[in-house]
Amino acid sequence: MAAKGSHSYLKLEGEIERCRAECQWDRLPELVRQLLLPAASPPRKGAGDPQDSVDYGNLLLAEALLEQCLKENLAKIKDSIPLMEKNEPKMSEAKKYLTGILNRGKLLPKYMTEAVLILGKLHYVEGSYRDAVSMYARARIDDISIENEPLYRLRLVTEAFVIKGLSLERSPNSIASRARLSEREEEVVACFERACIIAQVYLQELEKTLHSRSIKGSNVTFPDFELPYFLEAALQSAYVSHLKKGNIVKGMRDLREVLRTVETKATQSFKMTAAKQLAEVLLHSLSEDCYWSPLSDPLPEFMNKEDNAYVSSLLQRRPQLYTGDNLYCPQDNIEEALLLLLISESMANRDAVISRAPDQKDDRAVSLQDASAVYDLLSITLGRRGQYVMLSECLERAMKFAFGEFHLWYQLALSMVACGKSAYAVSVLRECAKLRPADPMVPLLAAKVCIGPLHWLEEGERFAKMVIDLGEDAGEFLAKGYLALGLTYSLQATDATLKCSQDKLHKKALQTLERAHQLAPEDHQIILYVSLQLALVRQISDAIEHLQEALKLCKDDMNSLHLLALLFSAQKHYQHALDVINMALAEYPESFSLLFTKVKLERVHKGPEEALVTCRHMLRMWQMVYNFSQHSGSEKESSVTEVPMIKKHNGMHLSLPDTHDTDSGSQRASSVAASRLEQAMSEVTMQNTALRQGPMQLWTTLEQIWLQAAELFMEQRHLKEAGFCIQEAASLFPTSHTVLYMRGRLAEMKGSSEEAKQLYDEALTVNPAGVEIMHSLGPILSRLGRRSLAQKVLRDAVQIQNTSHQAWNSLGEVLQAQGKNEAAVECFLTALDLESSSPVVPFTVIPREL
Repeated sequence: MAAKGSHSYLKLEGEIERCRAECQWDRLPELVRQLLLPAASPPRKGAGDPQDSVDYGNLLLAEALLEQCLKENLAKIKDSIPLMEKNEPKMSEAKKYLTGILNRGKLLPKYMTEAVLILGKLHYVEGSYRDAVSMYARARIDDISIENEPLYRLRLVTEAFVIKGLSLERSPNSIASRARLSEREEEVVACFERACIIAQVYLQELEKTLHSRSIKGSNVTFPDFELPYFLEAALQSAYVSHLKKGNIVKGMRDLREVLRTVETKATQSFKMTAAKQLAEVLLHSLSEDCYWSPLSDPLPEFMNKEDNAYVSSLLQRRPQLYTGDNLYCPQDNIEEALLLLLISESMANRDAVISRAPDQKDDRAVSLQDASAVYDLLSITLGRRGQYVMLSECLERAMKFAFGEFHLWYQLALSMVACGKSAYAVSVLRECAKLRPADPMVPLLAAKVCIGPLHWLEEGERFAKMVIDLGEDAGEFLAKGYLALGLTYSLQATDATLKCSQDKLHKKALQTLERAHQLAPEDHQIILYVSLQLALVRQISDAIEHLQEALKLCKDDMNSLHLLALLFSAQKHYQHALDVINMALAEYPESFSLLFTKVKLERVHKGPEEALVTCRHMLRMWQMVYNFSQHSGSEKESSVTEVPMIKKHNGMHLSLPDTHDTDSGSQRASSVAASRLEQAMSEVTMQNTALRQGPMQLWTTLEQIWLQAAELFMEQRHLKEAGFCIQEAASLFPTSHTVLYMRGRLAEMKGSSEEAKQLYDEALTVNPAGVEIMHSLGPILSRLGRRSLAQKVLRDAVQIQNTSHQAWNSLGEVLQAQGKNEAAVECFLTALDLESSSPVVPFTVIPREL
């Protein structure tokens, strides 16, 4: 019977230790009751008095009561609000038990030490920081060994060190000596570092214990271990203390060490927080030049500034770290931050609370807040590398728990705009507008995307009217709303095929833009577009007057200078136009849009020889831009990259409105479709497409340079050289309507009218609205005797673009050949009138965008 009683007592004692290790405080009172039963066990080893067992039971009850009190007042503990003994009966009872135990001194030394440690914790939570430090000095915690100790002892020692450090930090500062103050700070850090290491050892050992019990197939289910407040504080206090003092090296070292330790179930949430904090340090406090990898030492200048002493190296027992061969190691701070944030994002998605149940509201809010912080940092990190495609994919994953959350929806929309997923971006912005109907920025951004890359003018008009409908609530954005609406009307006028529709839309555009100007008289962009709209309806003098006002507000605006040059060319002041273009190129030397206009001006004013010199310069410029794009792509080979990206460097940019629409220079609905069609056909027919790297606009620019050179050679009657240039362009885009058109012109100059007609027909198939193609095809058809068809083609051309004096002139020639002299005269007069106000490049080359 004695042996049986001894066995049951040992089993009971083991169960008590397990509950203390796993923080199952609700079970302890029942176990204490069983322990104190007279028949529960023979006298405990080393006990000389029945009071010994009572005191041991009181010790357990005191710990359980204190922990239950802390759990009930967790918010106050986190905010460092002291608990009042008179308001907390459990804490008062625990203190009574502990004081009695220490006064009697009947327990074994190790249990007396535990009582002192628990009382120190109690003093801390009631705000008696000096008393807490005194308790830990009495327990001599620096000398307590953690070797071969039960798990609950590791937890007690961990909490002792972190609470001692916190108590020293919060004790009144009465130290006069700077040296003594420095010693105290070092002691605080030493406590935090020891607490961090012992906490990790404790959690890893606890995980092993829980895992082994689950393997044994026990039918009893135990609740998941939740990380208590002081254990979480032990894990993070060391690095937080270093970072607060500006000790970046020590703070990063501790953070990396924590993240390298083998993860336990209890630390998963903490690891996500730590990874996010390390990413913040890497992005905010460290440049790429100062970075050191996790496997290397910091730069010497960092090491000299900070003390390298590592107090916790005195501990023999260390946590287990992740190890292995050929491990990936980041090469710069952006890579490491990205790696950390992708891990954090994975954890945030895994633990996301997506239930809409009312009782899950608080958990859902915390989950969303953690995830939003990770995605904000991902936006910064991926934005630095231009990886917007990856960012949009990350944010799409966040949508599962972003119901009704404007911030994440708007971030997704911005990332999609940045990576070119314009149609998706508009859909997302439409949802954002529903979430925040009073925010004018959302429909304004949607209008910008519709007007620009998508050319969805009706949709853009609707979004612009949403801004205007807000009235005064739109504030400073109301003028932008009118600007967006005016631009949609202007672009619709360009696309319209009936003259009455064009006139009506041009009038509405001008009225709307003038209203925007009244609301924001100092906005140079609005004045620019008022001037452009006047130019489009050929009110050249009024356009120049308004443009001078815009240039007074912003003297170096590229589009304003470009438009001024075109207006001068419309007045046939070619030298003035060249002077303005050269002035603009001095500010924007890599703008291909300005260079193409310069070529046209030089061709008209100085001859094709001078223009060819500029073409050669453009080819050299293109090569430089291409080399830079390749270099910027290869520089980041180690980083996550998707497509080579051109960075703006000393003003380097490609500003061509639409390189495949030489008729108007502006995107029309038909020209957008034509560009997409010919790109797809070129990719099918061209075998070396895979070798063509970089943005598509880069290659279309090169195509246009070769075709411009071909046109100049044809004007000089150097047909062989022109053929070579066209061949170079065709090697890039074999089915481009501009390439087919130039091949047709070359065939026409060689006298091959049938071949020219066939090539013009092919070009017109790709781009049915190509006015320049039509006014070249018309005369060919007339020479081939098909005058009725020629007249039909040219009438279509002037209907599509009624300001094309070449088309009107060609139509007059065809009508004259048909004997319709009166109609021909009208066409010639219209052509003369239009030619007198026509610029060397259509005014629509100026991009109309927000």
